[in-house]
Amino acid sequence: MTTEQRREDEDGAGASPRYAALVHDQLALLGENPEREGLLKTPERVAKAMAFLTRGYAERLADVVGDAIFEEDHHNMVMVRDIELYSLCEHHLLPFFGKAHVAYIPDGRIVGLSKLPRLVDHFARRLQVQERLTEQIALAVEETLEPLGVGVVIEAYHLCMMMRGVEKQNSRTITSALRGVFRDDARTREEFLALAHATTG
Repeated sequence: MTTEQRREDEDGAGASPRYAALVHDQLALLGENPEREGLLKTPERVAKAMAFLTRGYAERLADVVGDAIFEEDHHNMVMVRDIELYSLCEHHLLPFFGKAHVAYIPDGRIVGLSKLPRLVDHFARRLQVQERLTEQIALAVEETLEPLGVGVVIEAYHLCMMMRGVEKQNSRTITSALRGVFRDDARTREEFLALAHATTG
């Protein structure tokens, strides 16, 4: 995806007029007046926001990674920590947000470091559950690089728990996906999990 295409996405390109019309009706069903001044442009804004928040459906993984894969004789863990992520829970269409820690042990190939956050966004920018998101990221790294192992940990707060239902504001959900040596070798697994959960000062 080019810089120009990303800018178009960020401006809400691809927002559906039909979706805006549905938001207009939704406002009326909630008891609001969609014709009042403060809400006149809300349907269009919501349609643009949803086009941005779900843009992962329109992306191809190959385009996200591009040609940033390099031959390299490196067999130690590569990890990108604290990747911010924002997604939408598919059960209530409410946001969940947090951070992802992604690591792999190369087997002759590495990927440009900026591609790992882009890969996280690729799957986060769609309707999700955290468990599936974690697995999708791990599988994508595995299929793209064919490394010796992959580890992914996601820590997230879910507004469907914080704003409604049990209303627990401090509850954090942690999920992990381990493949290859991260799953099969206890020392590698322990090193990864220690790094993922380490506190930074």
